[in-house]
Amino acid sequence: MKMLIGGKAVDASDGANFPVLNPATLQTIDTVPFATREDVEQILCNAQSGARKWAAYPLHQRIRIIRTFLSSFAARRDELISLLQQETGKITAAAVGCIDGSLKLGEHYAELARTFGGETFPIGNQVESAGAVLMTVREPLGIVVCILPYNFPIDAYMHKVIPALLMGNSVIIKPASDTPLTDIRCTELLLESGVPGNAVQIVTGSGSKIGSWLTSDPRIAMVNLTGSTQVGVQIAKCCAEHLHRTHLELGGNDPLIILPEADLESAVNEAFVSRIGNCGQVCCAGKRFLVPDVKKDEFIARLKAKLEAVKIGDPTDPSVSCGPLISEKAAGELEEHLRHSVEQGGKIIFGGHRLQGAYFEPTIMEITPAMDCAQNLELFGPVWSVLPYHTVDEAVELANHTMYGLSSGVMGGDMVTMMQVAGRIQAGSCVVGGSGAYRTSDQPFGGYKMSGLGREGGKYTLEEVSQIKCIVLKTT
Repeated sequence: MKMLIGGKAVDASDGANFPVLNPATLQTIDTVPFATREDVEQILCNAQSGARKWAAYPLHQRIRIIRTFLSSFAARRDELISLLQQETGKITAAAVGCIDGSLKLGEHYAELARTFGGETFPIGNQVESAGAVLMTVREPLGIVVCILPYNFPIDAYMHKVIPALLMGNSVIIKPASDTPLTDIRCTELLLESGVPGNAVQIVTGSGSKIGSWLTSDPRIAMVNLTGSTQVGVQIAKCCAEHLHRTHLELGGNDPLIILPEADLESAVNEAFVSRIGNCGQVCCAGKRFLVPDVKKDEFIARLKAKLEAVKIGDPTDPSVSCGPLISEKAAGELEEHLRHSVEQGGKIIFGGHRLQGAYFEPTIMEITPAMDCAQNLELFGPVWSVLPYHTVDEAVELANHTMYGLSSGVMGGDMVTMMQVAGRIQAGSCVVGGSGAYRTSDQPFGGYKMSGLGREGGKYTLEEVSQIKCIVLKTT
């Protein structure tokens, strides 16, 4: 597949490319270009003219074009499911869920954009504004750079690219190098549906180089990134020089507090479902399971029984519930993080081994508060870290003892108690009665502390990718 620059499918200016591998087989699916600085410069020049042209399209026309794209997306459902599954290694049910859910997400944004406008202030509500009418309108930002993740590439595409286009921005897409194919295909569909070639472009290659070239350029207006906190900090530094708007959805080490009164079977089921999805590669999934010390052994035994029934293997096999991680590199990093955790005192109860290629055993590990993975080390894979506690106050303190604050959950006890605990947890979301692995199209998704900046979802996304202009009708 090719980059899409100025409406044309092109190779890198020097002809360089790199392979995209199927993580389940480690076989090459396709190759994509490895962009040069010259390619990025051409994209930026195109985007400037594209921003002016696309912003001039009236909103109803932009919505019509996006709806045409969504119709094309739906018509190619099976093709997109297959492509997504090949490059991500998602099990079939997960790939189907991503494509179907992303279609609904795009439709939601198209519907929401039609009524997303400004406001009029009460006439004469201040002495100094007597006789004047103050109103606000929403205008495009200009060029928006969307940097997409590998774990949910098409979901992120719908959350970032589509709203930015609806609001009249020119968009430059940088997909994850592991998973560029479905994003390229969607961009082809956007162009076929009528989005001008200079208004949406996609570039592939080195994330660090392309990210730096784009985010440090004064011509862009915003960077919208889902990625690691380390990358987010570097992006923010690049954006600071020109005061680019930034939206950063970053890492998390999300706690699920299981209160003493919790039904353990329900708690174990929630812990299992929240972590097995996408082979544990979910930013808001429960990663630290805080369990009363007196119930720890029973919780672990019940969880172990569920994990023993998990079938690992070919993600196209409908009976498989755990496929590979995104790459051999990711599996190696998780293996190293577990080794480090064991050296710090972690106790592997179940699993703990890297399998062939990018596959990794579902793992239960009992941890202590002083360990890195109990605080700031995010284990991005199928690992259930069980952290015992003695009092609810201690559980809340342990939950908050991290630089992250993306999502969280609390289970057990009466509603008043759970709501009180939810109010004390330092996170952008808290699910009462379940794990933090929860997200809807309208939910203001984002985190506290080092888990990011801004909120994504529904009207909050449209606010992020547009700017307010105040217009005053002065009559006296």
